[in-house]
Amino acid sequence: MRLSDEPQRYYLTLTVGVRIVLQGWWASEATARWKFSGWVGEYGNLHGAKITLVDEETGQTLARWP
Repeated sequence: MRLSDEPQRYYLTLTVGVRIVLQGWWASEATARWKFSGWVGEYGNLHGAKITLVDEETGQTLARWP
């Protein structure tokens, strides 16, 4: 269920190996960056975890872990 009609521009993924484990979209860059930090803290210790935040409008990767 979408809570807003705003475009969900910021895309966050957690992959382990080649499998997407979690994904989310947010309209606010600040919220997406906050979620990114939370995911690093919560899931960053999973073996092979990669967390990526992308601006889907520009295609630019905004943050990547590790």
